[in-house]
Amino acid sequence: MTQPRAALIAPSAGLAACVRAYISRSTLGADLQPLERLNYFPATPLCGMSWLSHGESYQLPTGDDDTAPQRLPRMVFFGPQSRPTVSRNPGPAEGFMLMLMPDALHALTGVDVGALVDRTLPLHQVLDADWCAMAEAVLQAGDDASRVRLIEAFIAPRWQAARQLGAVPVRSYEDWAQGLAVRAMASGVGQSLRQAERRIKAWTGQTLRQLQGRSRAEAVFFQARDAVAAGNVDWADLAAGSGYADQSHFCREARRVTGLSPEVLRRRMLEDESFWIYRIWG
Repeated sequence: MTQPRAALIAPSAGLAACVRAYISRSTLGADLQPLERLNYFPATPLCGMSWLSHGESYQLPTGDDDTAPQRLPRMVFFGPQSRPTVSRNPGPAEGFMLMLMPDALHALTGVDVGALVDRTLPLHQVLDADWCAMAEAVLQAGDDASRVRLIEAFIAPRWQAARQLGAVPVRSYEDWAQGLAVRAMASGVGQSLRQAERRIKAWTGQTLRQLQGRSRAEAVFFQARDAVAAGNVDWADLAAGSGYADQSHFCREARRVTGLSPEVLRRRMLEDESFWIYRIWG
């Protein structure tokens, strides 16, 4: 038996303002219990593409949604997610994900990102034939290095032609949100705050306030992860140091993004295989 594998792969420097990361996951050969075959994902402002090269995957209903689990095709597109999501692999599976900045996707394709918030769709329903042909080649590739090469060879020239003035490599959601605000104010004819907000919503499908909330939550997550590793977690101090009004405010935001309180999330990250994405994200 082998251990489940998960990896976060950085894009090349020339695509760092467009591609946030690649994610690879495999449970082939791993002896997992049914609950360990779940995959818990946080809410995210990102969008992207997902490939399933082996096995099956089902998107599970969350919250008050009482629909049946949805079997996902081998190639899907997902928009920004305003709430946490859960998927399930009934058996061994292997997959790969491309995480794109939503403003970059809009610049590359003209896709209305706002219409894709909280949606997961077959790839061909969102992207054109050239993108779908690239995706099919990625699905057939034999390893992660080949997948990255195929994606970057396709995106790099298009990004070179489409990239917006002022777009910079994304190191954190906070830097990205601030950069969007600057670009939105400098773009177009009108430079009022209302017009800048409209541009940000058109580029990302989300308001600047929503993006700033996600950036603050990400910053606290990284601080908390470091504190957990050091064995010294003080949620009240983390909340105060990150600009939350109080610990309750921080806990509400954590539940919106992850579905769990900070302390429960900490335990699940340490003990639960299905929270693998939280352990590798950085």
